[in-house]
Amino acid sequence: MRNKLLAAFALFSLFFGAGNLILPPFLGVQAGEDWSLVALGFVISAVLIPILGIFAHAKLQGTIYDFGAPLGKGFSLVYAALIYGIALALPAPRTASVTHEMAVMPYVDSPYWLTSLLYFTFVFVVAMNRSKILDFFGKITTPLILLVLTALIVSALWAPEAALLPSSLPNPFGAALLEGYQTFDAIAAVVIGGVLIVSIHKSRSTAASNPAVSIASSTATTPVATPTSTASAAQTPAHSAQASVHAAANENTLEGPQQMKKTLRFAAVFSATALALIYVGLIYAGAQSQGAFTPESSRTDILQGVAQMFLGGPGVWALSVLVSLACFTTAVGVVTGTADYVASFFPAIPARKVYVATAALGSVLGVLMGQLPVVHIIAIAVPALVFIYPFTIILMALHVLPAAWARPHAFKAAIVVCALANTPAFLDSLGYSGLEAATAFMPLSDQGLAWVLPVLGTVFVCKFVKRTY
Repeated sequence: MRNKLLAAFALFSLFFGAGNLILPPFLGVQAGEDWSLVALGFVISAVLIPILGIFAHAKLQGTIYDFGAPLGKGFSLVYAALIYGIALALPAPRTASVTHEMAVMPYVDSPYWLTSLLYFTFVFVVAMNRSKILDFFGKITTPLILLVLTALIVSALWAPEAALLPSSLPNPFGAALLEGYQTFDAIAAVVIGGVLIVSIHKSRSTAASNPAVSIASSTATTPVATPTSTASAAQTPAHSAQASVHAAANENTLEGPQQMKKTLRFAAVFSATALALIYVGLIYAGAQSQGAFTPESSRTDILQGVAQMFLGGPGVWALSVLVSLACFTTAVGVVTGTADYVASFFPAIPARKVYVATAALGSVLGVLMGQLPVVHIIAIAVPALVFIYPFTIILMALHVLPAAWARPHAFKAAIVVCALANTPAFLDSLGYSGLEAATAFMPLSDQGLAWVLPVLGTVFVCKFVKRTY
């Protein structure tokens, strides 16, 4: 049980990011009396779908490269590159923007670009040194943020219930689903599962060869999965989470595939429960403070306002600092993980040179994108997420299904059908709504899920056709 609990806390800290905190209160303010419906939609896309990815990894026990393997080497390479590219271009810079709006703007009259420049300069410095400061931040900030959030949610529950207004969202459930995409946790899940598995296997070999090696040193570098080496995985922001998993593995180095599967599934259920409680609590707190904000209030403004309402000035300050530190570890993890991934593709060049060059380019991109307000980065992210999320969900679901339903031809057919059915929604997210009528008649199209039933039908047909051979 101790192993399972360590893995559960590790997985939770890997998923739990500062950017996630700014989304639920914003939805709550907009949802008003429909807050429970909005909470359901957000939990589906921000909790259940990412956790589905962990269940897929529990069965697959591979890496991000193996995740797309049924569709061939080319697809796996492109898919992995898209995952890392999106992470580097959107959620990483968003951490700088969140930091500016929560920890700088309320106290100092300073431009976004200055915060972004200083922020990613420090990110690059830490990425070059693989500093153990990340372990410290991970072990300290996550528990403290949870403590502050618990106090906020409990205060909201005990406060006199406010009269809630009708929702300002034309489609509350669909809006919540799309907002849940903005956590990027489904994208993270395809990497996180591999990281947990590889961390356990790596610590076994480390413990067997040299039991005196410390857990901290064994988490310093975790290579990225490549086509020639699927026994490695991307480094992630939560080094302390990896340390917990290493500790669990060191305690029981004989843990086999079945036990690994049980451990990951337990961790997935634990993390899903904790995340759902936090998200629902923050959405409710946002709904209870609905009258304190205007339609122009930003996500960070609302999070700070909710904290001010239920915790007072000290609570706002504490939350701002802790969120900023959590943002920083996330940004470092994205930059280092991407740099490791790129370096793995150039064996003829010293890995350190490729790593440094990639980390530098990633930091420069962070400076450029981090100058934008959070609301603009979120708007830019919408098309990327509308494009990549359906493919990611399909890969997760098919890996969870029994092997008879998830043969290579089912993967390929489902991806092709999804691409066709999701194209109108993707173009609409880019501002081209000419093809919107092509899927408007389909069930779930209002929620941006017109692809779901065609893909389900395709998988069923693939299973039926296979049986007739």
